[in-house]
Amino acid sequence: MRDMSDAHESKPSLQGTAKAPESPRWAIIYCPKQGVRNSQKRWERIQQLLTDRNVAYDFVQSESPDSVGRLTQMLCQQSYDTLVIVGGDSALNRALNGMLALDDSVRQRMALGIIPNGRGNDFASFWGFVENGDEQTIDSLIRRRLRKVDVGRITSGGEHRYFLNCVNVGLVANIMKLKYKTRRIFGLSSLSYLSSMFLLLFQRLESRMHVKINEDVISAKVMTVCVGSCRGYGQTPNAVPYNGMLDMSVISHPEMTQLIAGIWMLFTGKFLNHKKVRAYRTSRRIQFLDTHNATVSTDGMVVAASAPFTIDILPEHINFIIPG
Repeated sequence: MRDMSDAHESKPSLQGTAKAPESPRWAIIYCPKQGVRNSQKRWERIQQLLTDRNVAYDFVQSESPDSVGRLTQMLCQQSYDTLVIVGGDSALNRALNGMLALDDSVRQRMALGIIPNGRGNDFASFWGFVENGDEQTIDSLIRRRLRKVDVGRITSGGEHRYFLNCVNVGLVANIMKLKYKTRRIFGLSSLSYLSSMFLLLFQRLESRMHVKINEDVISAKVMTVCVGSCRGYGQTPNAVPYNGMLDMSVISHPEMTQLIAGIWMLFTGKFLNHKKVRAYRTSRRIQFLDTHNATVSTDGMVVAASAPFTIDILPEHINFIIPG
């Protein structure tokens, strides 16, 4: 292996030799889980598994979440054809956007893989990759079974942002926004989630939105909207990232008892049966004409996007390594 921990320098220093030089090298970006002590032990375990399997790789550790996209671009412009992200949904999202900012030939050459290591691993878990299954995950990456998967795209002010899982507009995106703010204060993720939920009691829970999907026009106060190419953290449970379609759920503001029931249905896979949820599916562009400045997130990460903006799907757009 080669430690590229200084890869953000203009001329990185590479050390070490590969055990299996005849095999194509992987490029790995290790994204430590924020707010966790001794996060290096997780990487040491993964390193040992890679060494045991004679995997040739170079790696770099991200110094911050925002560095993932830049590191992705640097690695993708070298001779690698496999990029593995050790991280969660937001790290995978940053890597995706870094890769798609480059020449189209890079997208066609590269295969993207994931070893789950985040607070949210929804896209990885869709494929059966879980944090306590590193051996199985790495074995699947070695077998390198590729599938072209869809990529969602949100366009605002002429700028594109890509996603693999979902876009949230409204309450769920607000939870993500408050979580990051409270994490800076409290540190621990579980505490930041609890404090985020408490602070939401003082937030506006509804936004008037004007959305066009297929032949329907939605113009009403809603609590949150989820547009998913994948499961969307349970809000678009029937979406799959390879059918060229987007699923959308629109949730109006329920009473407290309905809200509790909705949370239970979310975790039991019956979310779309809730009477306050309207579900849609489309292969066409979805237009958000007005959101009254509701918060927007992609793959669990808050982004700058203000109405009007559109969301569409790019079918079978990137190579992703799946179990096999």
